Amino acid sequence: MFRYRDAMDPLRFLGVISVCLLGAMEGQTVYGQRGPAVVEVAPLVQKAGLSPTQSTVGTVDPARVAVVGSAVDGRVVEMFVREGDRVEKDQPLATLLTETIKLELEAAEAELELKRQELLELENGSRPEELEQTMARVEATRVTADYLEKERQRVESLRSSSAISAAEYARAASLANEARKRYDEAQAAHKLAVAGPRAERIAQARAQVAMDDAVVRKLADQVKKHTMYARFSGYVTAEHTEVGEWLPKGNPVAEIIELDQVEIVAKVLEIHIPFIHVGDVVPVVVPALPGETFEGKVSAIIPKADVRSRTFPVKILVANRLTEQGEPTLKAGMLARVELPIGESPQALLVPKDALVLGGATPFVWIIGPGTVQKDERDWSLADAIQVPVKTGAELEGMIEISLAANPVQADGNSLSLKAGMLVVVRGNERITPSRPGQPPSQVTWR
Repeated sequence: MFRYRDAMDPLRFLGVISVCLLGAMEGQTVYGQRGPAVVEVAPLVQKAGLSPTQSTVGTVDPARVAVVGSAVDGRVVEMFVREGDRVEKDQPLATLLTETIKLELEAAEAELELKRQELLELENGSRPEELEQTMARVEATRVTADYLEKERQRVESLRSSSAISAAEYARAASLANEARKRYDEAQAAHKLAVAGPRAERIAQARAQVAMDDAVVRKLADQVKKHTMYARFSGYVTAEHTEVGEWLPKGNPVAEIIELDQVEIVAKVLEIHIPFIHVGDVVPVVVPALPGETFEGKVSAIIPKADVRSRTFPVKILVANRLTEQGEPTLKAGMLARVELPIGESPQALLVPKDALVLGGATPFVWIIGPGTVQKDERDWSLADAIQVPVKTGAELEGMIEISLAANPVQADGNSLSLKAGMLVVVRGNERITPSRPGQPPSQVTWR
């Protein structure tokens, strides 16, 4: 029995070997029967000056923030807005009690009107009736002066004949002289009436009008300051007072933020700052709004770094959108991601994004082996496909920059380098079965 077992063991061993060889041969037959994968190819494209980008985290900030305060002391009598309300430019926010200041304004306006009418009277000069009145006085005093002068002459002739006393003559002479002076006075008054008020008097009246007008404007401005207004369109984010509250001068009333445009503030490493410029257009995505992309423009690069992180604040201006309910899509405080340039690729190689095969530790593409393209009986192209690990870079219009992540080796033992014009598989790459070590490379075919 011992010998029988010894004799049977080699036979069993040969049977096992036969079964394994048969299985291996069957496996090779099946593998070979699969044939080349049908794919679509496209050439590598070279582009100069393409900038690689990196996603940088930022925060959505309002374009403007204003805490509107009171310019005067007063009691709040009306509050027109509440938190969350949309306000337009010059829309009133709150009003203070104005009864006393309005009465002062009315009195000042009446005083101003009085001074204006006085100035108008001076500028218009004498009325025609006043000129006729002064002229009549001139004529009356002239007649009286002529009569008394003739009476003096008559008395003087009687004095020479000693018919009257010296006292009577002196009285007649005095009356005649007085009448002449009254006539001169009437003439001067008529000339003044014709000439009108003095220029200096008119200037004084104008100055008084200007003073009263300034008082009126001052009081009107104070009345206006009793109502607080929004200086730009935006949203109320905080209320700082309420109806009935005494509001001292300078105290806040409400906070307004502008969201028609927002600023994304991103902290950028100092090594990347040289590649970012004011005016650059960059894509912005907000994780809270999946599927939406916003276009931003670099509006400012703050030239002062955080000494601890060595990062510079970069501001990106983004036009906001309104929802169907009229609410802003981008809200203050949201997290945003901005694709900012981090360098320059002098000669970048681009492939369609569909050429990338993801899912492994390193993405890769299938490159058509140089010099392996042949035509079959159907006039289809047949070639080797080489699996090439790559690193990705900047994106441009459905294309993505790639560079070698390792040095792949062709079937002839030579290393492979990427060049413009080389063919890369863009469709059907999931059908390609990677070749086993020591076996011929995978093959693909296309029209």
